[in-house]
Amino acid sequence: MVLGAGTLWSFGALTIRYMTEPQIYRWQYLFFRGLTIALILCAYLMVRDGSGFYRNFRKMGIPGFVGAFGLVGAFIGFIWSITLTTAANTLFLYSTIPFIGAFLGIFILGERLRLMTWVAMTIALIGISVMVVEGLGTGNVLGTLTGLGSAFGFSVFSVSLRFRKEVPQFAGIALAGILCAILTAGIIHTQSGSVLMPVRNIALSMIHGSLVGVGLILFSFGSKHFPAAELNLISLIEVVGGVVWVYLPVFGIHEVPSMLTIIGGSIVSGAILLNSLGPGNKPYRIPAKKSV
Repeated sequence: MVLGAGTLWSFGALTIRYMTEPQIYRWQYLFFRGLTIALILCAYLMVRDGSGFYRNFRKMGIPGFVGAFGLVGAFIGFIWSITLTTAANTLFLYSTIPFIGAFLGIFILGERLRLMTWVAMTIALIGISVMVVEGLGTGNVLGTLTGLGSAFGFSVFSVSLRFRKEVPQFAGIALAGILCAILTAGIIHTQSGSVLMPVRNIALSMIHGSLVGVGLILFSFGSKHFPAAELNLISLIEVVGGVVWVYLPVFGIHEVPSMLTIIGGSIVSGAILLNSLGPGNKPYRIPAKKSV
């Protein structure tokens, strides 16, 4: 299931590359993709919980809403980044989520990290710096920043799930899809535009939304049977697969990543691999001080 989720997500970059004039229809694409994610997750909740599925939204609390907004930021940042820079650059930046989440876990949840994780994060920072230098040199600064913003947003969502594990995570994902659709519709309205776009783009956005929605369901089920180390390894499939799909000529894109992107991305991937292979991957909270 986790392999299936990572594989489904890896086709997201390829789907966006098939768009007609993606720079013009970013907000419209996000509208239909968010709507599709919301419909899929709500349908799943209805099948699972019946007519009382709406109670999941009542149990979310503040952490659930914060996580939903973080996921909205991840949705928006990903589309903007991948339409401004190469798919490889965006995906390798997206692979920093485990490390950003680790930092947030330290400050918000009071978690402590292993020495191996600190070493891996330092190596990953070097890899990110290599890719950022490329962005500065080619004028893709906004693409790099939105890619990092997307990774940060998804990290916020992940931390919100750890903050209160009893929060229904599927409800948060559905809410994120709804909020994304509402927000983008509002932005389009202020620009005196229309949510409509070429039929090709609508179909692609719905396909992409289905990949994300179904992937999140699969990942949730499969993650219960794997330790964090193996999950980190499997999550690399989305990054590596996404870069490979847009490169292979058979898919008609053949986007060749630059040498700096390959070097920086390889460093980031190596850092995640190093952290995943280390012993004792489960973080733990800082022990509370005993009262005198």
